[in-house]
Amino acid sequence: MKFRMTQLLSLAVLSLLVMLAPSVALAQEGDMQVIDEVIAQVNDDVITLSMLKREMKERVNALMQNGMTEAQANAEVTKTRNELIATLVNEQLLLQKGKELEMTQKVEDEVNHRLKTIAEEQKIPTIEKLYQEMRAQGINPDEMRQTMRAEIMKQAVLQEEVDAKIFWSSTPAELQKYFDAHKDKFRKPESVTISEIFLGLAGKNPDEVKAKADKLVAQLRGGADFGALAAANSERQDQNGERTALKDKGKVGTFPAPELREDIGAAIKNVKVGTVSDPLKSADGYQILRVDERVLGSDTPVFNENRVREAITIERSPKAREDYLQNLRNEAYIKVSENYHDGVASLLKLKPEAIVETTGDAGTRVPEKKGKGKFLKIFPKP
Repeated sequence: MKFRMTQLLSLAVLSLLVMLAPSVALAQEGDMQVIDEVIAQVNDDVITLSMLKREMKERVNALMQNGMTEAQANAEVTKTRNELIATLVNEQLLLQKGKELEMTQKVEDEVNHRLKTIAEEQKIPTIEKLYQEMRAQGINPDEMRQTMRAEIMKQAVLQEEVDAKIFWSSTPAELQKYFDAHKDKFRKPESVTISEIFLGLAGKNPDEVKAKADKLVAQLRGGADFGALAAANSERQDQNGERTALKDKGKVGTFPAPELREDIGAAIKNVKVGTVSDPLKSADGYQILRVDERVLGSDTPVFNENRVREAITIERSPKAREDYLQNLRNEAYIKVSENYHDGVASLLKLKPEAIVETTGDAGTRVPEKKGKGKFLKIFPKP
């Protein structure tokens, strides 16, 4: 499992990189060694060639895991190079906005909470022990934390600045009008009540865990008491590190069937009430699922304000998020290396710009040149 680390470099470092473009260091007297190349500047931060290469490598690895050869994966990812650069620019803008909105501590708290939850689910007593386990699996904890920070920050900005505003923007009259026009979305779906026995994989032989899961399923189908077996075997833990099945006998809750995780929905689709599924493997272990109750849905649409607001948000969010990103790009100082400019600028939908050599005075309009290693300054029209 690999993670991408988003580097945030200072303007001082940028100045050095741009001045050298690509940067060089003296390996020995008279020898020059290329270190990195700036692809784009986004306000006070930069996107470098090494960052792009890491992103491309992760995409290649993902495609290879899906059956492509390395050559095929490299060819496919190379086609999307400009799109990846545009994505990195957008990500950088969201990270900067998150800092501006003073979300840094909130995000850090969420990172700590998620790591604590992972440790608890894997029965690892401390975060330090979790880090040791990560290193043993070839995962750099610092890089993983940085990746988590970036992903959480980006989503937090979009949810607060876009989704929440859509959710609360509709008036009662607008909600009713939307409901009347989309009644099919508000018919009551089937609901399912589920219990589980969870067997974790961390630090265990996967074959032995699978064999234990199969044995438990056989016992349950032979008439064994689910609650008793869950209390004795299920390893799901609460935030205090205590096994939840000791108290709830494995009960998970009631959920609308369409909202179940896809693999869970498939696993219990044909399971009758009071019976259990085959062992379902997930990233962290095996689940044995019992269907405690099914409540059939209704063809009669039911007005629920929150559900209507959610439906409107889901429908409008994609375009609103892109409009928000476009506004961030319009207001930002973005400078793209000439070697990448033509393919990236159109994807970012940058306004018509004046192009200025990095050696020129700020704001001076000069003709575009195609010399290797030149950089373009992009100034949106007022």
